[in-house]
Amino acid sequence: MQNKIKDENTDFLFECIMKLESVEECYAFFEDLCTVPEIKAMAQRAAVAKLLYDKTVYNDIVNKTHASTATISRVNRSLAYGAGGYEIVFGKK
Repeated sequence: MQNKIKDENTDFLFECIMKLESVEECYAFFEDLCTVPEIKAMAQRAAVAKLLYDKTVYNDIVNKTHASTATISRVNRSLAYGAGGYEIVFGKK
């Protein structure tokens, strides 16, 4: 997957994100960068991934996040076969 997204612009984006030092700075940057629906979609996928990582069942995930089962299934595939990014984030304390 990295090869599909890796380029100078993506490197620059990730370098910008790595400079953010607080949740408030993240809010400011992402509000300027993304539309509200884009932010909400990413936030929902992250929440779904965390619940799946914690072995929560689909019905409970739907109730907690209001994500579709299609979204939950796509996120689950990323957890199982993706680049390991979710594990990196969720494994850190």
